[in-house]
Amino acid sequence: MNDFKIRNDWSREEIAAIYNMPIMDLIYRAATVHRHYQNANEVQVCTLLSVKTGGCKEDCSYCSQSARYKTNVTPEKMMTVEDVLDKAKAAKDSGSTRFCMGTAWREVRENEHFERITEMISNINDMGMEVCCTLGMLSEDQAVQLKKAGLHAYNHNIDTSREYYDKVITTRTFDDRLETIKNVQKADIHVCSGGIIGLGETTEDRISMLHTLSTLEKHPESVPVNALVAVEGTPMENQERVPVWDMVRMIATARILIPKAMVRLSAGRLEMPIAEQALCFLAGASSIFAGDKLLTTPNPEVDQDQMMFDLLGLQPRQAFKENAAVEL
Repeated sequence: MNDFKIRNDWSREEIAAIYNMPIMDLIYRAATVHRHYQNANEVQVCTLLSVKTGGCKEDCSYCSQSARYKTNVTPEKMMTVEDVLDKAKAAKDSGSTRFCMGTAWREVRENEHFERITEMISNINDMGMEVCCTLGMLSEDQAVQLKKAGLHAYNHNIDTSREYYDKVITTRTFDDRLETIKNVQKADIHVCSGGIIGLGETTEDRISMLHTLSTLEKHPESVPVNALVAVEGTPMENQERVPVWDMVRMIATARILIPKAMVRLSAGRLEMPIAEQALCFLAGASSIFAGDKLLTTPNPEVDQDQMMFDLLGLQPRQAFKENAAVEL
């Protein structure tokens, strides 16, 4: 098999065979692909900010921001443009090259809040940072407006497999998520789409999720791999921590299937010592979120990440950098 060829026709059987390889063989194979397409010592440093927190009417079973659950998150008004720009500047000063903004709502509505979002995007883009948003479902026309404002990427995770999806979320469908991804791609915005493991899904569900992402007509430019952070008050509060080997398998398999993507080591890093994170980088992870919080859940401090970068010989990836390898 030519691991350096970009494919969109992976079968579930092929993906299962890769996912279930002996772990050392899997890491080696993924590392080889990673080094063909990217500088393996470069890691994209991103900052994620919740610009509208809490009060969401969706019922995502893992989410601290759902109004349906009693968590420690108190709904807040949307942040001002000035406050967000201050956060973006601080993120850039600390080494981040990508600034991601999230809102706790179901879909984009064209109102004062949407206008405020486009103003934030435009100003942060002018700082020379890649701007990413996760705003829920949006139409093709709304995606075009975000593109005009300077949006570089849009995050819209599929979360889990089609088969397990309604065990996690009932207020929007799996196809709703795929429709938003299509609208984003039509507007020529980079897609950031991955999922969460540790929701109670099976290995087959994880393989199915990877199958969906790797067989899209156009691969996502970013694939976040999240380990569930169990939040008290949500239906998922008693889920056990995901073993590091499960994260490594997901990251490595995603790297092989979607070779040019930024595979993001996302939620769950706080509980991972440097040695475990190093395994994830070796397996093909090429991006992290920096800062002490991911929307509403804790994350390693910036100085801890700097110490890790120094120890592992990693360096931040420049903004807007494209992978230069030739497709074979």
